[in-house]
Amino acid sequence: MDIQEFVANSIGRWRSQRSAHHLAFSHFEAVQSEIDIVALSVHDPAVIDLCKSYNIDPQAAVSPFRMSWEGQSDWDDGEVKGSCVLVPIPDPDDAHRGKLLRDQGYAETIAAAGDYYLTADGTFVLTTAYERAAAEEKIWFVNPNVRCRVSLIKTSAGTGVVTASFSSEIRQGVQN
Repeated sequence: MDIQEFVANSIGRWRSQRSAHHLAFSHFEAVQSEIDIVALSVHDPAVIDLCKSYNIDPQAAVSPFRMSWEGQSDWDDGEVKGSCVLVPIPDPDDAHRGKLLRDQGYAETIAAAGDYYLTADGTFVLTTAYERAAAEEKIWFVNPNVRCRVSLIKTSAGTGVVTASFSSEIRQGVQN
């Protein structure tokens, strides 16, 4: 599987159940949410602007997409809501590796560029270094309409785990 196939398999509306262990706070959190993943054109102004902000030729982008989420957390009784643009930039020498540009990061709400690779079994692995933390995320498909996601937020040195979470995501409706 390459990044284009992975993104194509991810397009749609997903119902997500996430459990997270916030080790720094000794707290367990349960989040239920709807995630919408929508394909964007490589000519979309947000895609072009994001590439330019990293001095990357927008022609190098493949399968850009927007991910939006809305849900409920049992931790703060508030609504969990957000959206970000993601732009894969494959390595020209290895179709299974590359950079993933985000206009908003996972561990910190700033723009971020992570390194991804796809394993032989189709697992997408993303590592992103931030100023105060590092994130590692793995996503794999159980079948076309069920996927799992594991996320770790580590200290910036990568030596300690601050948050560990697991999500199961079910596509709403049948994939065409």
